[in-house]
Order: sequence, then structure tokens, then C-alpha cells
Amino acid sequence: MSPLQLLWFLLLAVLFIGFFVLEGFDFGVGMATRLLAKNEGERKQLVATIGPHWDGNEVWLITAGGAMFASYPLWYASLFSGFYILFFLVLVGLILRGVSFEFAAHAQSRSGRDIWRWALFVGSVIPPFLLGMIFTAIIQPLTIDGKMDIYASFGEQVNLLTIVGGVAVTLMCFMHGLNFIRLKTTGALRTRALAYNRVLIWVLYAGAVVFAILVYLSTDFFVKRPVSSAIIVGLIVLAIVCEHIAIVKNREGLSLIASGSALALVVVLIFNGLFPRVLIAKDAANSLLITQASASNLTLTIMTGVTVVLLPIALAYFIWAYVVFHKRVPELS
Repeated sequence: MSPLQLLWFLLLAVLFIGFFVLEGFDFGVGMATRLLAKNEGERKQLVATIGPHWDGNEVWLITAGGAMFASYPLWYASLFSGFYILFFLVLVGLILRGVSFEFAAHAQSRSGRDIWRWALFVGSVIPPFLLGMIFTAIIQPLTIDGKMDIYASFGEQVNLLTIVGGVAVTLMCFMHGLNFIRLKTTGALRTRALAYNRVLIWVLYAGAVVFAILVYLSTDFFVKRPVSSAIIVGLIVLAIVCEHIAIVKNREGLSLIASGSALALVVVLIFNGLFPRVLIAKDAANSLLITQASASNLTLTIMTGVTVVLLPIALAYFIWAYVVFHKRVPELS
């Protein structure tokens, strides 16, 4: 394995971490428009908290997909063809959410606005749930032939671990969104978000235990990489404990950092367990390795050069956007 192959495996992990941490609270706020807000004014207040950021945060997923296509084309081809329906539904959810902002703002009737507010909710639930299912499906052995084509059965895509993974990621995004709401709003929403998280944190503890047990039983993570897997699981639990402490003490910034860290560590656990593979086959000889799936050294070299130039610019933009829109959003009528 060359240094560039390892570098781009790590960069893909970073891109997916960026997506789940930043877009995660956007999804959570979208869910909160129905689960937390009690009237249209509060829904407008919630939408205003993510209005300047949601489309930029979504770029992390687009960039991750594009980077996978360029750096690991065989991984991209096998993954997206094998889970075509689930990825298609993720896209439907993202489209629903994207158009809902504009259509709700220009709706000429209350019923029309309500339809698009529901579209925002549905479009905020579908992507994290299905992406959680996809990521937990690929850490289990799949039916892959010698040509690296995936023939994943319904049971390989929908099973206890993938369902728990989907629910866990959705819950973590919702709580992450509630922490963001506490940091970005004033009034009743801020107080109610804290009350919700004080209850949901116990559900998250139970979910984390079930998820860890299923990962131990359904994957080879604790056989192939026992020490690092155990450490990462421990760090996930530690992040949840820190989130709990921050919620109890009403430390809003620390709550957001802790919930984001928990989401990031779930991605780290997946990439750590996959390494040096990118897809795990039931027949170990057909597992797709980093060395097999990567593009040429020339392609990786060019991509690295472009990244060195463009990444600082992109990060500067993101930081600038959050600095400019750092103020709390007041209650709206």
C-alpha cells in the first residue's frame, strides 16, 4: 500500500466525518421542526438557524462521493451499484429537504406551507437513517463475486445491525440538532431542546450498548483490530458521557462538541474496522482491498495537489460563514 493510497483512505474518512458532524445538526434541526416546534413561528426560527449553512454542509457528502469516484473508482462502482436503491432513496430525501426551504417560504396557502414543512421533516429523517443502514451494512460480510460486483440480498441490507445503525445515527443527529438549537436560539425553543435532550440521552446510552454488542457479534472488527476497535468504542461512550454532563450543566457549546465527536467517532470506528479493506465479502478472497480499489498513483498525486490548494480556501469559507452568522436567532412571529 502506497502512502497516497493510505492518505486518500484517511481523507475520505475525514470528508464523511465533516458531513455527519456539520450536516448532522442540520438534519436534527429539520426533525425538530415537527418534533420540537409547536407553531409556524418556531419553525421559521429553527429554519433560520441553518439557513446560511445547510447547503454548504451538504457539499461534504458530494465531495466525499466525488473523491471516492476519483481515488477509489472500484469501491465507488461496487458500493453505489450494490446499494443503488438505498442511495436513490437518500437522494430523494436530500431533494425533498432542499426544495422544501424555498417552496415553504413562497407557499401561498397554509396547507401548501404545511406540505413543504412536512417535506423538510421527512427529508431530514430519510438520509441519516438510510446512510446509517448503508454504513453498517458494508461492515458486515456481503455477497461479492470475483469481479467485485455486489449482490447484496435484502437480509444483507436490512437486518438487526443495519436497522439499529440507522436508528442510532438518526437519534444522534436529532440530539446534535437539539444541541445546535440550544446554542443558536432564544426563548422557549432553547429551553424545550434542553428538556428533550435530558430524556433522550438515556435512550442514546441504551442504543450505544446495543450497537456495540451487535458490532461485536456481526462484524470481525474485534477479531481483526481488537485493540483499536475497543478504544474507539470506549471513546464513543466517553463522548456520550461528556454530552450528558454538558446537558446536565447546560453547557451548550460543550454539548455540541460532544455530540459531534460521538458522530465522528462512529465513522472512525467503521473506517478503522474496514482497513485495509473497503468492502468485506463472505468469501474473504473476494473482499475489495485498498490496493485493488484505488486509482493510479498519477491520479492520486494530481488529486493531492488540487486538495492542497483548494482545501484551505474551502475551510476558510466555512469558518467565515459560521463567524458571520454566529448570533442567536430570536423568536419569530
